[in-house]
Amino acid sequence: MAAQKDRGIFSLVFLLFCASSIPKCGSASLQQEPSPQHYFSGLEAGKTSLAFFTPSVSPGAQPFLEQVESSAEALQDYGVSVVRVNCPKEDVSRYCGKENALRKAFLFRGTRLMREFPTDALFDVDSIVANVLFALLFNEVKYIETLADLENIENVLKGKSNMVFAYVPATGTAEHRAVMEAAFVYGTIHQFVLTTEAALLKATSHEDPDVSSAWLLFCHCQRATEPAQPCRRTALAQPLTLLSIHRHLKLMGAPLVTEVAEDPEKISTVHLQLGLPLVFILSQKETYEADRRTAEFVAWQLLGKAGVALLSRDLVDLNVLHRSNVALKTPEEGMPIQYLVLEDTDEVITLVEDKNKVKQIQEDEQEEEEDEDEKENNNQDIQDDQVVEAVSRDKKRELPLEQILVLTEENFHSSLLEAAQTVVLFYASWEAVSLAVLRSYSEVAALLKGTPGVLLSRVNCWDWPGLCSQENVTQFPTMRIYKEGQQAVTYGGMWGTEELSSFILLSQVSCPLKLATMDEAEGYLRGDFPPQLSSHHHTSLLGVFSTATSKAREAFEEAGNILSGHVRMGMYFEDDALPLSQKFSVSPPALLLARSGGRSVEGIALSKHSVQDMVQMIRYELLDVFPEITVTNLPQFLHLRKPFLILFSAGDISQKESKEMLKLAKGRRQQAFVACWLNLQKTPVGHGILRSYFSTTPSLPILLWVSLHSGGEVFRFPSEQPITEVNILSWLEKLQAGLEIPSSTLSEEDWKPPLPAYDFLQMMEPSVPELSPHPGDSPAQHPPNSPAGDTAGGDTAGGDTATREGPSQDSTAEEFGSPGRGLRGTAPRLAGRDRQGKRHSEL
Repeated sequence: MAAQKDRGIFSLVFLLFCASSIPKCGSASLQQEPSPQHYFSGLEAGKTSLAFFTPSVSPGAQPFLEQVESSAEALQDYGVSVVRVNCPKEDVSRYCGKENALRKAFLFRGTRLMREFPTDALFDVDSIVANVLFALLFNEVKYIETLADLENIENVLKGKSNMVFAYVPATGTAEHRAVMEAAFVYGTIHQFVLTTEAALLKATSHEDPDVSSAWLLFCHCQRATEPAQPCRRTALAQPLTLLSIHRHLKLMGAPLVTEVAEDPEKISTVHLQLGLPLVFILSQKETYEADRRTAEFVAWQLLGKAGVALLSRDLVDLNVLHRSNVALKTPEEGMPIQYLVLEDTDEVITLVEDKNKVKQIQEDEQEEEEDEDEKENNNQDIQDDQVVEAVSRDKKRELPLEQILVLTEENFHSSLLEAAQTVVLFYASWEAVSLAVLRSYSEVAALLKGTPGVLLSRVNCWDWPGLCSQENVTQFPTMRIYKEGQQAVTYGGMWGTEELSSFILLSQVSCPLKLATMDEAEGYLRGDFPPQLSSHHHTSLLGVFSTATSKAREAFEEAGNILSGHVRMGMYFEDDALPLSQKFSVSPPALLLARSGGRSVEGIALSKHSVQDMVQMIRYELLDVFPEITVTNLPQFLHLRKPFLILFSAGDISQKESKEMLKLAKGRRQQAFVACWLNLQKTPVGHGILRSYFSTTPSLPILLWVSLHSGGEVFRFPSEQPITEVNILSWLEKLQAGLEIPSSTLSEEDWKPPLPAYDFLQMMEPSVPELSPHPGDSPAQHPPNSPAGDTAGGDTAGGDTATREGPSQDSTAEEFGSPGRGLRGTAPRLAGRDRQGKRHSEL
């Protein structure tokens, strides 16, 4: 009910705010009455009206009447009509007499006169609205002049209700109007008190306030349960407007401390909704009462500036350092929560009031951790490799490797028989790229959990160099798929989670998949696939062969073995293969490409029958006609060694440009170049590419011809010409004739590895115990010559280094570390800056 009430109040305030600031269609206007008799005869009980009595002709009254008419629109929202009553010349009554005409305004409720206003006090819309509402709310808004009056009201309200105390330098101002409009909405919830006495304002403040400005204080009298307990006061920090008062009262009505027991990322409070940060005090069961008091203390200090929540570590699993005791969530969308280590509550308050404090604290903690890293690993070289840097930065994060079987020399061959398809990742636990790929591999394991016939496993070549040499693993990482009776397939694509999982699932099905009937072949082209292929939106390729094309069929089968896991391939070579291929205007041997879920099928004749030519052709035909270049697919197009006609765009290209470029791509002569486009929003690396071409990023879209493999020349399509097929072809003819000057030329420097490759397995192959120890490791951590007691799972002695080590530093700190100094001695933290245990120790 309280939430519904708050929403109703918010809606009313919002409407009133809009009513006071936005012109309305069909808004209220000044009502005209021909005579006092007509006006008084039409008054209704309970209806309120503000009346001005004026002679029928009065040119000097026009400016005043314009303000009155403008106020009619605002007063209508409060149920007050504004009426101009014309006085006949002969009328000398109380309201129309010369001494009263246009010198006073009269506020009536029904036929009862409530208040007379001198018109010189109603000088604009703000003054009219403020004075009328002040009269209407005479019993609700108390006007006081002395400190004793204020204290008396506070004493009456203690333990019952809260008070809103406002000071305005003068009545009839915009600030006075804002207070009265707020009182009209919130007067039934809080007691409103108003003063214009500067001495009273000074008496309520510990500092010397600016009496020329309006002030508003929220007095928390409801929390003062004892007569001698004073009412806490929270000042409005913003300029006094209706919207700022509403915002302040919403904040004052929110819980002082919110207790949360869920992921902080999902928490939303009134503070965040109003653009203020939310501070979390991290707590635990043992120190709950003290943490609660700390949170309340901080909340009072930050009231109106930030919200405070008490977050229980016992109820929420936080993947943060144990010593972190404060978290900060800002209202900006997409900003991560900052987990910090603070010494006392003063730092928390400074954290909110000084936005640079968060960055400073994080830099201090990072410098401290770097110092500790240097002490621990004083013999470790500084790495400038980006992968090494990323892995090092993320080394404290524990990998979920429970679903990945550990393989050793003892259980390797037996484990390959446990499933129809065994996926093996060969890696080195000390090597950065291996650890980065291991993270993707763990995500694949979670994604494919429960997939029948698939077993994910791993071999640490640091522990088992002989096994890796036996399997001819010469680089790390290497992923292979083993099937009984078949040659192992080595993965050669990108190491992302999506690419790896796609390769594993596609490898479950024979490549090419042999189809036995015409119905199966046509269903394959329509998109009827085995369950393992149904979730992957690849272009489907069907090879059609007659009995007389056995050589081409054998080459196609061998190409399928090479492309297994990367391509969805089928094969049909029955007697009715000729009618099937002729449906698509080709004759066996031929390829049928089903694009867009089988909605279009393209027939391609197979003229070359060597395996290498077949693989190259299949890879080429599976490429999009006018592709969007991404980091993932760029190597495929670079492999073609053709010039690029590439359209750089700041977002999706227009339908017209796409249509013109597609026509050009489909009609290109002998596929002499690659027509493509690059979206800089999805592939930001394009900014760097353009800067290397032009030193600065040019205006987009921009069409370029880039000869990456012959001279490195970059030509720019004229920006004044529209991108059409005709214009581009004309421009390309000029390029071919040598009539265009390149915008820039790429460097001929060859990108090579900075160091030669090492045969690590050969270096590791001599007697394992003689290996030099890892930095910081003891010789006892190295695997023995003859592992004993190993099980098929490889998780006992000798199978995995994690099982041979004692408890990690992390578990020791978590289980045995004692809480030390905390936030004002309450919030828990570790006494020493104990480092987290090595998370990759089990590797």
